[in-house]
Amino acid sequence: MAPRANWKGYLKLAELTCTVSLYTAVSTSERIVFHTLNRETGHRVRRQFIDEETGKPVESNDQVKGYETAKGEYVTLEPEEIASALPESDKTLAFEAFLECDAIDDLYFDRPYYLGPSDEVSEKAFAVIREGMREKKVAGLARTVLFRRLRTLLIRPYGTGMIATTLNFDYEIRSPQEAFADISDRKIKGEMLDLAKHIIDTKRGKFDPSQFEDRYETALAELVRAKLEGKPIEVRKPEPASNVVDLMEALRKSAGALAGSAGKTQSPPSKVRQRSEKPRKASRTPSGRSRSSPGAPHRRKAG
Repeated sequence: MAPRANWKGYLKLAELTCTVSLYTAVSTSERIVFHTLNRETGHRVRRQFIDEETGKPVESNDQVKGYETAKGEYVTLEPEEIASALPESDKTLAFEAFLECDAIDDLYFDRPYYLGPSDEVSEKAFAVIREGMREKKVAGLARTVLFRRLRTLLIRPYGTGMIATTLNFDYEIRSPQEAFADISDRKIKGEMLDLAKHIIDTKRGKFDPSQFEDRYETALAELVRAKLEGKPIEVRKPEPASNVVDLMEALRKSAGALAGSAGKTQSPPSKVRQRSEKPRKASRTPSGRSRSSPGAPHRRKAG
């Protein structure tokens, strides 16, 4: 049974239309959530809005939205005035253009949703659109009012359904020039570059999301379980980071260690082998596998 839809409307390709539903593809509801408590009573505490000048609480009926035009000066907007600015919506995702699936920088990707037909009657039209896009290996751009804002979505086939990803607006993307302003344009050549490329080739792999564990979440579950069982909690101090003094030597050691762990299937370039130390086996590290077990704290949203 399909979950409750976040949005329902129509998908339109020229004169071909079908009813569709959007479902959340990413959720944080399974994360462990903490509540803020009164240390003395153990009761939950609640937040209040306080007038910063008088220090008195302000009830919800007395609260109003304000836009700061100058220091301490605001233009206030009533709820009905803000509502008048909402764009009108006909609940239609109409394709405006089709493009190659990798034509958009993923920097613009915001949030993914599953898109599927809302009823059995719409399944055939939905499948025609989906398979047409799959055969042409394209994604479609469409716009609609989604959660009070006019949003652009990138829609692409995915299994028997589609993925609709909301895109960030251009003004929301910060220029990389500010972040990269202090980075000089260094040119790396010779053995140093060869070593880096060899290390990268040795560590090539495939993306498997099941192999990536949220270790913080697992550690929190173990911490809560230990508290419930009355076990002592060991507070660890962070280890100081080591500074790499000789970059070339670090690269040579990395290449040698990787070659040793990979066996005879891959070996460093001949130039690297002649000038590097004898390959050493890589030291074992914790597997990082999940330690979750029966009795883990129940995860739920904050109330």
